[in-house]
Amino acid sequence: MTDAGGYFSFDLRLPAPLAGGIHTVELDLPDERHPDGSPVAASAEVMVPQAGARYGIISDIDDTVLWTNVTNKLNMALMLARSNAHTRKPFKGVAAFYRALHGGVSGSDGNPLFYVSSSPWHLYGPLLDFLRLQGIPVGPLLLRELNVRDVLKLTQHGSHKLDKIELILSFYPDMQFVLIGDSGEQDPEIYAEVVRRHPESVRMIYIRNVNPDPARIEALDRLIDEVSTTGTQLVLAPDSVFAASHAAAEGLIKVDRLPAVRSSKKDDDGVLPDL
Repeated sequence: MTDAGGYFSFDLRLPAPLAGGIHTVELDLPDERHPDGSPVAASAEVMVPQAGARYGIISDIDDTVLWTNVTNKLNMALMLARSNAHTRKPFKGVAAFYRALHGGVSGSDGNPLFYVSSSPWHLYGPLLDFLRLQGIPVGPLLLRELNVRDVLKLTQHGSHKLDKIELILSFYPDMQFVLIGDSGEQDPEIYAEVVRRHPESVRMIYIRNVNPDPARIEALDRLIDEVSTTGTQLVLAPDSVFAASHAAAEGLIKVDRLPAVRSSKKDDDGVLPDL
């Protein structure tokens, strides 16, 4: 386990073997002491994939789950500073779509979700509150350590995401994954690189189209062709309903979850940015 200063050791106290799901566990930090000399203890949440999970989901957050205008670093930083879990809104239909992916083809598969973002670690709490408030399945959030300069430049954006995805795949070498991102920055390129390195580990890629620039679309078409040679699909989706319909046709979610995605998108119409 790490903090900003490096590594520290801990003892994990489990009352019993954990079933699949999110659990609160107790931690003892034997090398850390309070000023009065008493040992430091803490609680933490851990995720255990269900035994019946058929695949995992790795998702970006910025401009994939919620709108942040990540391509404009200053506007993104100001938006994040001025908003909270109650004022931020997910993209249309994304909550219902992610619940459908979590449930999988049976509706109760318990497919685990992982969130990889270039957002700084100090947003961990607000982002977790946002997921819970919106009814989006919770999972590990792998964020970045950033200084003020990095918040505005977001240097090594792609390296961070690729490193974290590699870490997830190393923990679950026998699991296939659905990767979800947006076309605003490097998600398609990063996910294509994951396919190059681990073609057997990627089941599907969904990219939310947030950049209509013809040059960007042309670059994505080339990546779609490249990825298709491995048997994996890279799908450029205009919205969550399109992605959910494709996922149902591919046997990733239950067909009867589609009305909920459509309803969620309709409910959000008029209050969220269009794509």
